[in-house]
Amino acid sequence: MSIRFVSLSAIVVLLAFQLPVPAAHAASPEFCRQYAQAALNQARGGRSVPGCRGAMDGDRWSMDFRVHYDWCLGHSPEAAEAERGVRTGFIESCRR
Repeated sequence: MSIRFVSLSAIVVLLAFQLPVPAAHAASPEFCRQYAQAALNQARGGRSVPGCRGAMDGDRWSMDFRVHYDWCLGHSPEAAEAERGVRTGFIESCRR
């Protein structure tokens, strides 16, 4: 009986991680417009620093507004702020 309970509990936990984030937790379109514009500003700013340019690849540093906007729509405002913080930290570290 306890093995069946553990297995069922494990399945429920695994399925919970497969579910999409509820829309109530996703960032709003207005928030994401501001986020995407800030991300583009950070990407431009980082490219102006010679020590940063070589490591700025991938979607985090995209110059395409839609890449940042679409990413934001699928994440919480907290996740978007954390991503903004990662970009800020990188730019600050390579300016030194």
